[in-house]
Amino acid sequence: MAGDGGIDLFKNFTRGLWSENPLCRLLLGMCPALAVTTTAINGLGMGLATLLVLFFSNLIISLLRHLIPSKVRIPSFIIVIASFVTMIDLFMEGFFFALHRELGIFIPLIVVNCIILGRAEAFASRNSTLDSLIDALGMGAGFTISLLILGSIREIVGMGTIFGVTVFGEGYLPFIVMILPPGAFISLGLLLGIMNRIEAIRR
Repeated sequence: MAGDGGIDLFKNFTRGLWSENPLCRLLLGMCPALAVTTTAINGLGMGLATLLVLFFSNLIISLLRHLIPSKVRIPSFIIVIASFVTMIDLFMEGFFFALHRELGIFIPLIVVNCIILGRAEAFASRNSTLDSLIDALGMGAGFTISLLILGSIREIVGMGTIFGVTVFGEGYLPFIVMILPPGAFISLGLLLGIMNRIEAIRR
């Protein structure tokens, strides 16, 4: 029984990394994914902020799921989510000011991110605390990795750097369109195409 429980937790975690990846499979969180991933550090920062909010929101909502009346569950979830978004926003402003300034309004907008509210409604409010935390880690990690990959692709091709470190020589001519809005759609389309291709081969 204990082994089966471990397998279930593993499946719960890995679901967010591939089969139900929030960005690449469920197509959730598209707005910040397309807007802030001009660099790898921006993608990583946005992903980690979302993961932390998702983790702590799932924790509290799962603990209080039997106490929250069904008629006010959505407003209650939003209050919990908004509280943690505010904490993360203030923390980043105090300790990672440059990154906070780059991400701008998209940190407060985590409140209305479909990933956070969706997992609160569909999972945390219906499952145990441990399952909810594993779900949050899996979904958050999947989203973070997707944003990091997008940001890396756009930064490498669009600026010739990765995390600010030059990858190519001085003679490299950056493909500027990749750090502009069209580049976000191109990069996401490539990522979705690669994942679909891998999935087709696996079948």
